[in-house]
Amino acid sequence: MNLAGKTVLLTGATGGLGRAIAGALAGRGAKLVLSSRKQAELDQLAGSLAGDGHRTIVSDLAEEGAALQLLEQAGEVEVFVANAGLPASGRLEGFSQEQIERALRVNLESPVRIARELLPGMSARDSGHLVFVSSISGKAATARASLYAATKFGLRGFALCLREDMRGTGVGVSVVSPGAIRAAGMFADSAAKAPPLMGTGTPEQVAAAVLRAIEHDRGEITVAPLRQRAMSRIAVNAPELSGRLAGGLATRVAEEIARGQTDKR
Repeated sequence: MNLAGKTVLLTGATGGLGRAIAGALAGRGAKLVLSSRKQAELDQLAGSLAGDGHRTIVSDLAEEGAALQLLEQAGEVEVFVANAGLPASGRLEGFSQEQIERALRVNLESPVRIARELLPGMSARDSGHLVFVSSISGKAATARASLYAATKFGLRGFALCLREDMRGTGVGVSVVSPGAIRAAGMFADSAAKAPPLMGTGTPEQVAAAVLRAIEHDRGEITVAPLRQRAMSRIAVNAPELSGRLAGGLATRVAEEIARGQTDKR
């Protein structure tokens, strides 16, 4: 798909990944509908982007009904990038029922509901693309990530199955799965340090992956150094072995991330 002139709805636009994705999309000539909970930051972002015609919508996707209200305000959307996400690291018993509901709603339910409403129009036009930003945590089991991984495993599975449903139509569906990202995401939010030699990616690499997914109709792109990708493959095929190999260091890092993100749930 050629993004020039296309209307793109981007959720989670004012986070580190969101800003990079917005810049990349605007650089391709897209007209953006930027959404997050922060009006001032949305206005600043919209004003900094290449091109014109960008709009902003304040929306808290953790609220019941917010996803469909966002779509009503957005109008016709030709490309949807589901980037909004809440941190959900830590032991399950450390979450309140309200925090569980918020994580499930933002990370999984809202993207599914928005996709459901967008598909009929896209199908009628024989054109459109849906991009779901998941995570390597949507492939690999790790300590202190049961709730977060549940949302990301679910989002990845939803996207890949929906892609099969839309195969042969003009509507593309992609999933982009970042690994550890410096300057954004869980390590930036929590101030935790990535394990030695694991390597990290950048927000700009994630943004470039979103562009490739849309422009070349890629089903899945993982954004991570080779070491992380190799470790995730082991975790997919041999989760018990992977857990034993990860050992105490991985658990300590996971606990540090969880402590640093507790107030952001």
